[in-house]
Amino acid sequence: MEQVVAVGEWLYDGTAPTPVFVVRLDYDFWHAIGEADGDMAPDERPSLNSDGHAYYIRFKPGWSEGESFWPDGQGYMTMDDAKRAAEQQVDGGVRWRKANRV
Repeated sequence: MEQVVAVGEWLYDGTAPTPVFVVRLDYDFWHAIGEADGDMAPDERPSLNSDGHAYYIRFKPGWSEGESFWPDGQGYMTMDDAKRAAEQQVDGGVRWRKANRV
């Protein structure tokens, strides 16, 4: 199950406000895809934090919580790590509007 834990905005092409989401999953998205595709080695394990979560970034607009989710990159162990990674991936950084401590 996914939960949006942070919402921000960045300027696409320096002018167009575009949302960015940090989404918490209770599974390792990429591990689950590899498992479904039969591409996992027998000893590969999901990459989750001690609470059983991973955090992912979603830059593309047009997605709402509860719809099928596809992240824009790797998973992170904390919300703050995901937010820092998002800020580093766009010019001008991110202005965060919502951050839930979960």
